[in-house]
Parts: sequence; structure tokens; C-alpha cells
Amino acid sequence: MLENDSCFVDSNIWLYAFIEGDPEKKDIAQSLIKNAKPVISSQVINEICVNLIRQAKLPEAQISELIETFYQKYDVVELHKDLLLVASQLRQDYAFSYWDSLIVAAAFASGAKILYSEDMQHGLIIHENLEIRNPFKA
Repeated sequence: MLENDSCFVDSNIWLYAFIEGDPEKKDIAQSLIKNAKPVISSQVINEICVNLIRQAKLPEAQISELIETFYQKYDVVELHKDLLLVASQLRQDYAFSYWDSLIVAAAFASGAKILYSEDMQHGLIIHENLEIRNPFKA
């Protein structure tokens, strides 16, 4: 499951690592993040923060600290015009939702070979270069 190369980790995986819930998924998510070289996007950071504020009731000071940590520890892909246009093409080619197309476009732009997400089609290969994997599938 774990790769030596960088991989893109979707927000749902991060949330399993941060929020109490399914202990098995939490362990898998934490192990993946610890042992891989995760890449994320500014969209992923936004999604994580809004969910931690809503669900875990994290105070703003911890959210700010988390944002700083993400930018210090991980490569962060910022959204920009070219990425938005790639996402648009991905929606046409693969029928992704708007938000999923942005995640896939950011993963593709990062050069990652694997995108870990629970919400997308496990095993789908994008443009022969990026594989979507659900880390919770056996």
C-alpha cells in the first residue's frame, strides 16, 4: 500500500487520521500519512479545516497551527488557472464531480503516481499516469 515516491492524499484520509471514529480506518490513515510522502492541495487543507471546525470543534488557534504545519511539512499544490482548466478537461474525460476533478488535477500536477481517496473509483488510472487507490480496500 505504501510507496517510496510522493502520493497525493485526499481530505477524507486526513480526516480519518485526525477525528475519532472507525479505529481501523484511523490506524490505516495515520500509517499512510506517516510512512508515505504526502502531497496535498490548498483545497484539501480547506476541506480538512472546515471539517475539524465543524466536527471536532477545534479552536481557531489549532486550525492556524495546523495550516502552518501543512505548509512546513508537505508540498502543497495551489489552485490556479491552468489547474482549473485541467480539472475542467478531467470532468469531460472522466465525469468527475467539480470538487473531485480539482483533487485529481492537483494530484496530477504534483507528479504523484498515486492518489489516495475513499470517495473515488478505486483502481482508476488517469491519463496512464495517476492511479486512484482507496487505502481501506483489502
